[in-house]
Amino acid sequence: MSLITVTAEFGRFALFLGRLVTGIPSTLRRPRLLIEQIHMTGALSLVIIMLSGLFVGMVLGLQGYDLLRRFGSTESLGTAAALGLLRELGPVITALLFAGRAGTAMTSEIGLMLATDQLAAMEMMAVDPVRRICVPRFVGGLLSMPLLAAIFSAIGIYGAQLVGVKLMGVDAGQFWSQMRGAVELRDVLEGVVKSIAFGIACSAIAVYEGYHAVPTAEGVGRATTRTVVTSSVAILAIDYMLTAVLL
Repeated sequence: MSLITVTAEFGRFALFLGRLVTGIPSTLRRPRLLIEQIHMTGALSLVIIMLSGLFVGMVLGLQGYDLLRRFGSTESLGTAAALGLLRELGPVITALLFAGRAGTAMTSEIGLMLATDQLAAMEMMAVDPVRRICVPRFVGGLLSMPLLAAIFSAIGIYGAQLVGVKLMGVDAGQFWSQMRGAVELRDVLEGVVKSIAFGIACSAIAVYEGYHAVPTAEGVGRATTRTVVTSSVAILAIDYMLTAVLL
């Protein structure tokens, strides 16, 4: 793929993102449609988010305890788990799971509408398919991502506490007091900013790939694959840039 092709594709994506942003006010005036998309992208992703958060927190508790034990600082396990989840692991892993579950669902759904001429039928009836189909899914994903990341971090901290306190014998009072004393508002805000940025990127890429998919079964499949790959790379790149800026 040449540099010109990449630049043209990026420009087309930027123009499409502009159409999504300009269509947000009209979507906010249709709360029922927006709530439906939040349910599809957020509520239906809760199970995988909560299970993943629990196991990530438990692994973090095991690894953190082993590392801190070498320095005689096991009472700081709560601080290490909370900062790692709130600032980094929570937003990033949630976004990757979101791209794999909700992002692919949005792409395949819009791609199927394109393949079955449903979007063309909307245009024939003077209905803008971007505002009617793409924007609600974009806004739904944008609003769901910070909430899912918060749930992931909360369940992850519980998992770390479960392993550290119940299994490894860390004092529960020290676990929670050290965490409350070390975690600041800016640590929480860093995770919120990252989750919002990831929500914009994942949702925009998902609806863009679905809307511009080749209207065949093979084309929709390729668009779904591109959604996961592109979203994953974008998440990691944005994470690095935001971490460098916020620190």
